[in-house]
Parts: sequence; structure tokens; C-alpha cells
Amino acid sequence: MKHFYRRGKRDGSPVLLLLHGTGGNECDLLPLANILDPEAGVLGVRGEVSENGMARFFRRIREGVFDVEDLVFRTRRLAEFLDSAAEQYAFDRKRVIAVGYSNGANMAASLLFHIPGSLKGALLFHPMVPRRGIPLPDLSGTKVWIAAGEADPICPKEEAEELESLLRDAGSDVTVHWEKGGHSIKKSEVEQARQWYQKQF
Repeated sequence: MKHFYRRGKRDGSPVLLLLHGTGGNECDLLPLANILDPEAGVLGVRGEVSENGMARFFRRIREGVFDVEDLVFRTRRLAEFLDSAAEQYAFDRKRVIAVGYSNGANMAASLLFHIPGSLKGALLFHPMVPRRGIPLPDLSGTKVWIAAGEADPICPKEEAEELESLLRDAGSDVTVHWEKGGHSIKKSEVEQARQWYQKQF
């Protein structure tokens, strides 16, 4: 997978897995990572699916309707890549924290849904429920922060509320930050994410 890696500045640093939104690339969320934890390792990954020339992490049938078969395949592929990257770059596989926006946040949530132990935690900016009707693994000890917009036209409020409920029922420690606006990442939610991250990790 196309990616970049930056080693952490201290031994045992968390590794922030950066997962961009539709049309982004592996470097899009680097400024956000630098705000969250400038000393953390960083692994930015580019989605391998192209939708009208825009990179995504998995296919969708239409807006808001995911190709579940492709979602599961791409999720497993990403998990396998994380395993190999941890070996290649000699970082602790158990200290990977996903930072995802939109399509990337959905992929991070899919890792939580499908691959037990894949993430130590996740910061999900404007996510949706990746899949319904399946039992989730035990997420006890997994810390998740969700940013959601009350007027988000792409990821409706109900999606964030349902995702919170599903993750919490699976044992995850979930915090949700609400903004009045839409789908874009705002400075105020970045600051809230930074404060949460610093307390948790």
C-alpha cells in the first residue's frame, strides 16, 4: 500500500495511523497528527480504491451505501499491511491509534468492527456505521473519540449516535464531541481531540 512512515521521537511512542477522506492522500492528516502528538510515530496510508479518480479505502454503491464485501476485504488487507509495517519499521503493533476522517474514519471503525485487537484507540472525524447486523469483538480497553456535526449532510447525526452505541455496547470507552456545523473538520474539534488524546495516551 502507498504510505509514508515517520518514526516516533521517543521509545514506545504510539503510532498514529492516518486515514484520509475521499480524494485525499497519505499526507492529508499529517498537520492534525502533529497537533495531537508531535512526538508520536506516524503511518499515513493512501486508499487503494479509485472513485472518479479520487482515492478511497473501499468501494461504495452510492452515497452512504457501502459495498460490504469490498469493505471487509479492504479492512483485512489494511490489517495485514499494519502487521507487515510494524515488522518493517519496528514499531509496537499494539500501540497503533487510528486518526481517520470521513471515509478514513469509516475504515478505522471497520478495523474495530472486524479485526480484534487491531487498534489501541481511534479518533474518528465524521464517521458512519461501517456495517450492521454483525457481533462486534470485545473492545474493552479500546478508547474511541468521535467528532460529529449536528448538520452533517454526509454523516447524519443518527449515524454517530448509533456508532457510539454499538462501540459502547462492545465495551469501548467512547467520547463524542458534537459541533453545530457540517462535515468539515473544525479547529474547535481538533482542539477537543488534542485534549482528549493527551489525557488518554
